[in-house]
Amino acid sequence: MAVNSPIPVSSDLKAVAGIELGHAEAGVRKANRKDLLVLKLAPTATVAGVFTKNRFCAAPVQVCKAHLEQLAADKPIRALVINTGNANAGTGEEGLARANATCDALAGLLGVDAAQILPFSTGVILEPLPVERIVAGLPQAIANLKADNWFNAAEAIMTTDTQPKAASRTLTIGGKQVVMTGISKGAGMIKPNMATMLGFLAFDAKLPQALLNQLVKDAADQSFNCITIDGDTSTNDSFILVATGAGELDISSADSAEYRQLAAAVTALSQQLAHQIVRDGEGATKFIEVAVEGGRSVEECRQIAYSIGHSPLVKTAFFASDPNLGRILAAIGYAGVDDLDVSRLNLYLDDVWVAKDGGRNPDYREEDGQRVMQKSEIVVRVKLARGEARASIWTCDLSHDYVTINADYRS
Repeated sequence: MAVNSPIPVSSDLKAVAGIELGHAEAGVRKANRKDLLVLKLAPTATVAGVFTKNRFCAAPVQVCKAHLEQLAADKPIRALVINTGNANAGTGEEGLARANATCDALAGLLGVDAAQILPFSTGVILEPLPVERIVAGLPQAIANLKADNWFNAAEAIMTTDTQPKAASRTLTIGGKQVVMTGISKGAGMIKPNMATMLGFLAFDAKLPQALLNQLVKDAADQSFNCITIDGDTSTNDSFILVATGAGELDISSADSAEYRQLAAAVTALSQQLAHQIVRDGEGATKFIEVAVEGGRSVEECRQIAYSIGHSPLVKTAFFASDPNLGRILAAIGYAGVDDLDVSRLNLYLDDVWVAKDGGRNPDYREEDGQRVMQKSEIVVRVKLARGEARASIWTCDLSHDYVTINADYRS
């Protein structure tokens, strides 16, 4: 069960004008489960994405990037197709052929070009994609196309997730209503660049391509690129923004107040979806924010935060509610900030001052640390006292169940 993260309510997920979603049970890996999703976009839509930096990036990632790079103004992206159960990664030229065959099949059914389709896959790596099952399931997915199908869509992209991840927001910008809804998946193999996940967020405002390209990067850097579960970067990570252009709001400049308000809302919703991933981390029992402040740069603060968030010793201590907090100091020390003056460093767990000026706070009592460690949500705060920069990342503990889940993943 995800940490303090209720299952989304279908009726709370708002339809976004200009996008329809349809799912199917294609039997990609297992029978009788939603495992295929189609998102059909209005001709007015613009699409932008960011993807994994893993050098073994999956075939669908390669095809997506190629289709977005060769995007033509008169042939916009018209559909996305996502399968779970098989990652189509580590599959070489045959994997590319199967990803392209999926695009060809959906394009034929929708009456568009294959280059107007973006494919996505998630699941087991190094196994051939059963493209014939996906192609056979596409008519069912198209028959299910509906604007208010976000909950089923969130279920259709799950792998080891224990629950669907989705959220909506409605806001008024410049006197015009904007609706946005997003879904994500991910529970293990989570580390930035991107986090190991799939995320799709749509809103009904109109945005030019260049502006959407910038927005997707900015939103990802403040959300999905700030989470870690196990330090493993996947081959298939993708985060896609869709501006359907079917609403009333039309933004053309990044300098406008309207754009800043929209960007803030997209980032906030992206963070909500990213937090749902961490809260549903494989075997997670704690949701942990690591906040580092007083650094010389944001990059330096994140470097230290991730050193803490990736440490198996730190994560297992949180699972055990064991205030063995020297592990946090050790992780800070080996983060790679070579000129860090640890004699000026201060460490807090929530409101408990643990380390003062690089050593144990004389007033710290272990029972106070124990009290915080037993909570399901914890903030680790590090003060570096060397600058004005700050950054936060979000992570979880590491439990026995993580090993069990990943030992049995292919069964």
